Amino acid sequence: MVLGFMTTTCKRPARFALSTAQLLLPIALVPLCAGPARAEEAPTGPWYEGVSEERKQRAQALFEEARELHRRAMLAEARAKYDEALAAWEHPELRLYLGRLLRLMGLPLLAHENLRLALRWGPGSLDTEKEQEARAAMRALAERELAAIEIRCDEPGAVVLMDGQPWFDGPDVERRMVMPGEHVITARKDGYSTVVKPILVFAGQEASGRVALSADTVVSRPRWATWIPWATLGAGAALGVAGGALMWHAGTGHDETHRRLRDGCVPTCEAFDRDAYDRSVLENGLGIGALVAGGATVITGTVLLFMNRPEAHRAPDRGGVTIELRPAASLEGAMLSGRVVF
Repeated sequence: MVLGFMTTTCKRPARFALSTAQLLLPIALVPLCAGPARAEEAPTGPWYEGVSEERKQRAQALFEEARELHRRAMLAEARAKYDEALAAWEHPELRLYLGRLLRLMGLPLLAHENLRLALRWGPGSLDTEKEQEARAAMRALAERELAAIEIRCDEPGAVVLMDGQPWFDGPDVERRMVMPGEHVITARKDGYSTVVKPILVFAGQEASGRVALSADTVVSRPRWATWIPWATLGAGAALGVAGGALMWHAGTGHDETHRRLRDGCVPTCEAFDRDAYDRSVLENGLGIGALVAGGATVITGTVLLFMNRPEAHRAPDRGGVTIELRPAASLEGAMLSGRVVF
């Protein structure tokens, strides 16, 4: 417009043209001065970076469809549309609306996660009213419908799982919101004993604990003290020797008695003094008994020696999880854990 206006007045006196230019100059500078101000008012944030206008428009259209379905209480269909919109554009307000819907559908864990993602960019990602709404909703979910588990593992390279699903690798400490009930914490590492710990948490509770792993040590040890089978063998051998000695002494005494009686009697008096052989008979019986007992004891010692071979056993200290239950953490604690991506 300015250029057209100046063409129609080029034949007027120079003084009039100069005064007109002086008048129009401030008007022409207004857009230049206003441009930066409008740029400052434009929406900013990480969720705007690298997103084309086409994706933004598609997300906006899907968002409007989702809101309409939401108003008509078609919750499953609305959730699908919100998910499509978020696939096109990861926007905090989309997360907030999806969190509202999931809470209405009775899915508190997913609702809490989406509300956390809506606030992950920090203050200013949502307007004040919506930010307060998201924080209040997260607090209510944490205190009434959800529980929290925080686990610390200081062992480098250890893999920590929750309910059989990988959670994090040590050394680290992680916190996760969970549904109330029993959850199983597992920690494992090559060369270390696997730790498995069930944890029961109720709504509004937080279970905080530390995982300790110990080396999977295998030790060899005998069933009994080593001296027992050897002492049994020694006792059996001693009984055998004693029995043999008694039998030898009994035989010697019997022969001596026989010679004494034979030399003193003509022609014989064995039948007359039969009691003279009683001692040698007794010794012989004791010797036989000792020899039998010694043999049985030697056999027993041999069996004990065979059974007492060293057996492999795992070390008794196999680690564990120390758990402390306390009321659910405050909203600030929950927001601090928002740095962790699940």
